Amino acid sequence: MAVPACPGNPGDKVAAILLAGPTASGKSALAMRLAQRVGGVVINADAMQTYRDLRTLTARPTAEDEALVAHALYGVRDASESGTVASWRVAALAAMKSAHDAGKVPILCGGTGLYFAALTQGLAEIPDAGGAARAEARALLAEIGPAALHARLTTVDSETAARLSPADSQRIARAWEVWRGTGTGLAAWQRGSVLPPAPYRFFSVTLHPSRAALRTAIATRFDAMLQDGAVEEVHALMARQLDPSLPLMRAHGVPELSAFLRGELGLADAAARTIAATAAYTKRQATWFRHHTLAPEHNARIISAETGASEQFSESIFSDIENFIQAFG
Repeated sequence: MAVPACPGNPGDKVAAILLAGPTASGKSALAMRLAQRVGGVVINADAMQTYRDLRTLTARPTAEDEALVAHALYGVRDASESGTVASWRVAALAAMKSAHDAGKVPILCGGTGLYFAALTQGLAEIPDAGGAARAEARALLAEIGPAALHARLTTVDSETAARLSPADSQRIARAWEVWRGTGTGLAAWQRGSVLPPAPYRFFSVTLHPSRAALRTAIATRFDAMLQDGAVEEVHALMARQLDPSLPLMRAHGVPELSAFLRGELGLADAAARTIAATAAYTKRQATWFRHHTLAPEHNARIISAETGASEQFSESIFSDIENFIQAFG
């Protein structure tokens, strides 16, 4: 199978594949297989997998996978950093251009819906709020918690606050940071100038296994992570004594295994809590993908088969995906 670069008129767009879905739905296995078949580069579209510190716990591709198929934007950020959708978009566009220039198909793979939307729908241009505003937001989050910070945000930027859950600590801190650093609320910035959608013709494949299949896949995968050194990864991360409000410090498994290492939880309890938190997150991911179209309708495909448990795809499922992409290529 080949996915052409949409030849023809000079205005024709280059083709790219979007492979989306909740955690543990089998995206990485499919991305590897597609890349081998079409001559592609797998480009990370998962926020946690941009970090280099927790290869096992964030289910990043293995060194063997990366040797077999070209990958980009995996493990490129330090745990001490807070990435943004805008910075990921810049890096993703560069990786996509590099893939195209090498004659390969960009295959964006991940579960962070806002990353995909930044490419397909465009993104508001928001100036850097500055280090002082970021530090203040993190300090307040640690001191008073997300609900209280949300209440404060309501008094100064009610429009943005109304869009956020009082429990969404990361986005509340981001909104406070933007307001403090720029003097304008996040919602107001988002109504302003917008970076255009990426100049690509997107083929979107969204995986949507059942809740039961995902729960089984999550439990099986976390057990394997424990066997492969997840506890040791978290121990090394704890030794760095980083700000607990940083994104990677809240990755699934980090708070729970940290509690285990401090003697506050047994390993079985830490595992059960991680699995439950991850399952709840996949439900939110699935809801987001159900309500957002990542490509024009005729270029979008939803795969609802029970793919998550083994992360292996039957030949019929893969042929279905191949035929879909080829039909509109």
